[in-house]
Amino acid sequence: MATIKDIAQKAGVSPAAVSRVLNYDPDISVSEKTKTKIFEAAEALNYTKHLKGAKSYKGSLLLLQWYNAKEELEDLYYLSIRLGMEKKAQELDYEFTRMTYKKNHLPKEKYDGILALGKFSKEDCDNIASLSDTVLFVDYDAYDFGYNSLVVDFKQGVHLALNHLLEKNISSMGILTGDEKVKGTGEEIKDPRLSFYEKEMLEYPEIKSDFIFHAPFTVKGGYDKMKQVLTHQEKLPEALFCASDALAIGCMKALQEFDLNVPEDIAIVGFNDVSVAKYVTPGLTTIKVYTEWLGNLAVTTLGELLKEDAPVPRKLLVGTQLIKRASA
Repeated sequence: MATIKDIAQKAGVSPAAVSRVLNYDPDISVSEKTKTKIFEAAEALNYTKHLKGAKSYKGSLLLLQWYNAKEELEDLYYLSIRLGMEKKAQELDYEFTRMTYKKNHLPKEKYDGILALGKFSKEDCDNIASLSDTVLFVDYDAYDFGYNSLVVDFKQGVHLALNHLLEKNISSMGILTGDEKVKGTGEEIKDPRLSFYEKEMLEYPEIKSDFIFHAPFTVKGGYDKMKQVLTHQEKLPEALFCASDALAIGCMKALQEFDLNVPEDIAIVGFNDVSVAKYVTPGLTTIKVYTEWLGNLAVTTLGELLKEDAPVPRKLLVGTQLIKRASA
């Protein structure tokens, strides 16, 4: 595990600044550029070995991402995937361009292949597909729209999280789920983790599981929601599954302010295992999505699509892993 000192050296800042940024200290005054350097250094040092031996294919790739630079820092999930893409594209000698997707400002240049990272409407998918014959949607299931998709197996991840919490002989369970909307249209996106949570908990009628909270997928979102719950609600569940690490980290900050202990008063499990999950106190038990490898896989999969004339779209499902730390 990389240390705070390692990250500080790579980012060119002080260890104190790294510690405060990784713990989302609201009082620290550093620029967005410095925060980006710190988070990117933390993600880079968190990387596992890269895929090797793939045949180099020179071509031009465009990454269209739905998060802008500031939003990336609010939930490191997409930042980590993007860094994995850039690393693999460099390794395979692709020309790699990235930009934030804007419905009315599509690029005029032509690219050999496009990676679309994030959540999109049907209209967005069609617009993106008009830019290239070879498109891969990453972390969004556009398969039913007729497009290649690379997605995380949320059903498996939710099962791993709930199974771990249920082993603790609890009588009540809750979920802090993320609210998202398609940019431009405002179309609400239901978190698939909530759907799988509701279905799985039907198998445990003896456990009270109707503690369902909603918040934006950010540290602030998790903090504000848990603070609101603690202010207005007398009882909490004994265990809480959070749909992202950002939500879980914010949630734990609010609990600490109210002198509640994790996991003694409430067990917390997150989702994603972003680099900062191991640096918060207590260390966050979470469902690991191998985001850097997911970014690698996205580029290599797009490369395969460029080399063949596939008759139908494909959907790749990527598994997850439970990472046990101190929060549950």
